[in-house]
Amino acid sequence: MNSDPVSKFELDEYLQRQSAAIDRALEHCLEKYPGESQTIFRAMRYGVFPGGKRIRPILLLATGELFGALQSRLLPFACAVELIHAYSLIHDDLPALDDDDLRRGEPTAHKIFGEGMALLAGDGLLTEAFHVMSSPGTTEGVPAELVLRLIHELSNSVGVVGLVGGQALDLEAENYRDVDLATVEWIHIRKTGALILASIRTGAQVAGAQPADLGRITRYGERLGLAFQIADDILDALGPTAAGERTETGHNEPKKATYPSIVGVPQARETLKELLQLCLDELATYGAQAIALKAIARHIVARAIHGDGKTLGEEING
Repeated sequence: MNSDPVSKFELDEYLQRQSAAIDRALEHCLEKYPGESQTIFRAMRYGVFPGGKRIRPILLLATGELFGALQSRLLPFACAVELIHAYSLIHDDLPALDDDDLRRGEPTAHKIFGEGMALLAGDGLLTEAFHVMSSPGTTEGVPAELVLRLIHELSNSVGVVGLVGGQALDLEAENYRDVDLATVEWIHIRKTGALILASIRTGAQVAGAQPADLGRITRYGERLGLAFQIADDILDALGPTAAGERTETGHNEPKKATYPSIVGVPQARETLKELLQLCLDELATYGAQAIALKAIARHIVARAIHGDGKTLGEEING
């Protein structure tokens, strides 16, 4: 009989509960903007609601709660992370980048509002993230010096040495001629991993994690961020990650530099297993207290290894 507490953890229930709390907080963040009065506000809301599984802000909450922070203190930072993620998806979908017509089965923002308005909605969401983090309501519960440090760290993770830089490298690596595994890893670490890592580190720092704990959770986040994108690469190689997400465009799609394209699916899956074990090793100190973080890591890997990602996998990158 399997006595592993992680196997008894109801991940879907946990995700739904945390996602609902995040959605309520996001509504509060955006309610001051009259959603029906101007197109830009409607486009911003369209990019945020309805969201996917909110995995990045959930990782922030799970990490902060592991180290003793109240959810109410964590939620403004969780909202900031999700606003940034929503901005990145709007921009990723634009014709100049991934040129996607659908996301989560619905028309992408530029298909509804036009390319210019979608671009501005993404800009608005990115700016709003730092507005939320620096608001008086946030700084009342968290020391201003810490807020400043977190803004500095998060902005770095989504800038030219993080998400934006990774996206640029990914664009340059299309058709992946002369692209090696190290380059693919570097793209993944920046394009996908940087925001995941920043989410986890933000939760830990808001909670006042000690240096040794911050080191462990940082290493967990680094491995998880890379595993997240490798899992998506595998699912993309085996078939679409979400039904109807990509549509036929009538021209040859550029080939992306991915883990499976360099080493093949079997080796990519082996790498995933190794990354999962490294994640779990970093959490071993915390036992059952880290059950949520363990379960999320296991599911991210399982969806690509066993093909059972329907509960989380179809929406985890949304």
